[in-house]
Amino acid sequence: MTIQPISLSDLLSFPHHMIDMQKGEYVFREGEVASELYVVCAGKVQLSKTTDEGRELSLRICEQGDAFGEIVPFQLACTCTVSAKMVEAGTLAVIHKQQVEERLLLDHAFALQFMQWLNLQLQRMQTKIRDLILHGKKGALYSTLIRLANSYGVQTEDGILINVPITNQELANFCGSAREVVSRLLKELKELKIISVHKGKITIHDLQFLKDEIRCEGCPIDVCNMN
Repeated sequence: MTIQPISLSDLLSFPHHMIDMQKGEYVFREGEVASELYVVCAGKVQLSKTTDEGRELSLRICEQGDAFGEIVPFQLACTCTVSAKMVEAGTLAVIHKQQVEERLLLDHAFALQFMQWLNLQLQRMQTKIRDLILHGKKGALYSTLIRLANSYGVQTEDGILINVPITNQELANFCGSAREVVSRLLKELKELKIISVHKGKITIHDLQFLKDEIRCEGCPIDVCNMN
């Protein structure tokens, strides 16, 4: 039997309430008690972690239809290991931990979907950490460019256009690196004609080069993306 991944409609069938949030507001911060699950109805949410040196490491961008949160069903208490901040104003559906637990007990199909969703989040995190640890700063940037292409890429005559503007600092946050390092690596890629940048948007002319450099394992797009 094929189990479909957890969907927006699955979770929105029992929200506790909805909240409107402005750009820059935190949904929750690292270290707080995790007691709710959230679904993005509108806007964008960035999940990030702060290193001991105070550097921000961006882990995921959640958009409309994405669920996020760090609740552990049937465990008395759990703590947020990341922070969630609105990077675009929007609306979130809030589902309390108790509601999720009740649904898991009553609806076996939903329980299987929820387990699959948790496993997908784990896979995404594992591949992100793998890229950061095994391939260094260059590999982290290359894998981030690949993920951006999978999430926002538009095929053009010149290559794959990442159809969202992104700054060097934002790229650095996703790579856990300094902006100066990312700027130098991007310059090298431009000189090799692997990428070009116009009005803040990156076009990748040779995606295979990036994949070869990090020994890309060809993970499914639902794992290798920014969401």
